[in-house]
Amino acid sequence: MAEKLFVGPKVRTLRESFGLTQMSFAERIGISTSYLNQIENNQRPLTTTVLLALTQNFNLSLAELASADTNRVLADLKEALADPLFRDTNPGLQELKMAASNSPWLTQAFLNLHTAHRRVNERLMVLDDALSSQKNTGEDRSLLPYEEVRDYFHYHDNYIDQLDRAAEDLGIRNNMLEGNRLPHFQTYLEQRHNVRVRYQDHAANDQTMRQFDSENRVLSLNSAQDDPSLTFLLAHQIALLEYSDLIEEHVAQGNFQSSAAEAICRIGLANYFAGALCFPYRRFLEVSQEMRHDLRRMSHYFGASLEQIGHRLSSMQRSGARGIPFYFLRVDRAGNVNKRHSATRFQFARFGGHCPLWNVHEAFEEPGRFLVQIAEMPDGVRYLCIATSIAKFGAGYHAPVRRYAIGIGCELSFAEDLVYSDGLNLKSASSVEKIGVSCRICERENCHQRAMPPIDRTLIVDPDVREFVPFKLGGNH
Repeated sequence: MAEKLFVGPKVRTLRESFGLTQMSFAERIGISTSYLNQIENNQRPLTTTVLLALTQNFNLSLAELASADTNRVLADLKEALADPLFRDTNPGLQELKMAASNSPWLTQAFLNLHTAHRRVNERLMVLDDALSSQKNTGEDRSLLPYEEVRDYFHYHDNYIDQLDRAAEDLGIRNNMLEGNRLPHFQTYLEQRHNVRVRYQDHAANDQTMRQFDSENRVLSLNSAQDDPSLTFLLAHQIALLEYSDLIEEHVAQGNFQSSAAEAICRIGLANYFAGALCFPYRRFLEVSQEMRHDLRRMSHYFGASLEQIGHRLSSMQRSGARGIPFYFLRVDRAGNVNKRHSATRFQFARFGGHCPLWNVHEAFEEPGRFLVQIAEMPDGVRYLCIATSIAKFGAGYHAPVRRYAIGIGCELSFAEDLVYSDGLNLKSASSVEKIGVSCRICERENCHQRAMPPIDRTLIVDPDVREFVPFKLGGNH
């Protein structure tokens, strides 16, 4: 292995998940109990021999033991510690790595605590003295419900194995994997669950997409939606009716702080199942590889939207049959991110806006075109970034049109497996756009699009010189 692998907490979690004592677990992988104890406490790294034993006895891969989670937590720690609150604290990279790998639960608690601090500060700025009048209501939480659910999927690599396999098995058993799935799903609901599907015209200002009358067993769908959306909503209803117990099991395991977060996660998991039913894992993986991840071709093949294809690509992380690790996001014209999922090391900003040099923000300027960018993050990792704009139309002339940009990307090492790399010089430094997470924590000094200085750097303002950015960066505070 290129570097030593210290994954003690993961090994301990694996052992406990099988209900094994240290002695019995050590016997299974052919080492002493004391050696296992040292591994679990990160006093010894995994050797190739131990890794092979784990793979053979517990069907575990190196990718599952590697530092994907640690890298995510490390990025979140760096962003949190850029807060002025920690101006006098400057832990080194190795210290942060040790915290993330040795004490993952404590580290996550710290991140949640910092998020709570940020949330209170934001409320103070917006509400001023209103916070003090509400401080005894008990409503303040470390994470808003949507943020809590976002992190839940983030730390699961946007892949939920049991739901994914259950959806694929259901499709295979009922011959629903090929052709137009809309009538298949509708027939299945009617015959298996005695649910009548009704398509209704809605007023232009009616935003209802679906409504289920459980008493009369009627599912009403807004007929103004396109077939991919209607198909997805039918699959979503199948998830809620047939796999509610499995969904509830995952919600309970999430240990959410509020009933609102639980409700949002419940919908998110049903959506996940729907995506897995519409795009069964093994078939989707095969087609994506055959078509070199051409979103337009795949959308035609599966009768799906570009957004649905991009979203599903970001979830292809099944052990033993992994696809390319993609990130996926959707933004509105103001730059608000309302969907984001990632199986990559790509760092999304947890607070504030994203980098304006990222091509996803340019997609609105060229509707319908696919924009391709080779981007380098501050950690030196390069990505192939693809972005395009989409529009969702309503029922009539007076109905509002929802416009978004979607972005999908992967590390540059996978670029040749994507049709979007054709014609690009993947090795040329001149073709690389150096972007950051957000201006607040970006260390790049010569960025012409900088909106604000890094939080931990002093400013140098020369009254006799004016450049595109009205200040220069000094040293750390």
